[in-house]
Amino acid sequence: MKTIKQISIIGGFLIATSLLSSSLLYAGATVSGKVAFEGAAPTPAPINFGAERQCALMHKDKMPVNEDLIVNPNQTVKYALVYVKDGFTGDVSAPAAPVEVDQNGCMFTPHVAAAMAGQKVVFKNGDALLHNIRTESKLNKMFNIAQPIQGMSTQKVFQEPELGIRLRCDVHFWMSAYLHVLKNQFFSVTGDDGTFTIKDVPAGTYTLEVWHEKLGTQTQTITVADGETKTVDFTLKKQ
Repeated sequence: MKTIKQISIIGGFLIATSLLSSSLLYAGATVSGKVAFEGAAPTPAPINFGAERQCALMHKDKMPVNEDLIVNPNQTVKYALVYVKDGFTGDVSAPAAPVEVDQNGCMFTPHVAAAMAGQKVVFKNGDALLHNIRTESKLNKMFNIAQPIQGMSTQKVFQEPELGIRLRCDVHFWMSAYLHVLKNQFFSVTGDDGTFTIKDVPAGTYTLEVWHEKLGTQTQTITVADGETKTVDFTLKKQ
């Protein structure tokens, strides 16, 4: 006769096996690729700090440049958002981990950030200078907050999906960035190699869009199967 301990062990094994089988049955697709730039790569202009000597001294080894259009050495575009625009109808919940936007060296870091609607966004001041964060938004409530002390942070939640929320620091006129608020978790922002990766996309047909502040938007329709790895590339050029 089986003991209670033996029954518990067998029951636990069956539950674990069932959960493992379920996870193996669902393996979302991975969509990856690059955002290329067509044409001669422009040379970004260096930031003019004007009379703000304190900001300039933070970059005495290498002056930063305007980041509104960065073409990487491999002829790809940095700071392009790629996301699933249409086709996903499942339920989603915002991640618990916040997205961070810093003001460091009198620059916004990163220049382009992305979060899910309802996800926390933390704005930090990494400088021993006064900064403020002012948003230019159409669908979410705008705000203008000052952060005069190094290490200060302010947490905000954007409830409505909205692309291209402009972030500005009015104390330093050159400081600007973008925040994208998405309705699902299927998005990626390109970096120094111009590539993107979007994981765990459920099987289906979707509209994939790339968004760039200077180069506009472009869409592609894709169909993915569970467990598939699909490559999707975009090519953008000046409008």
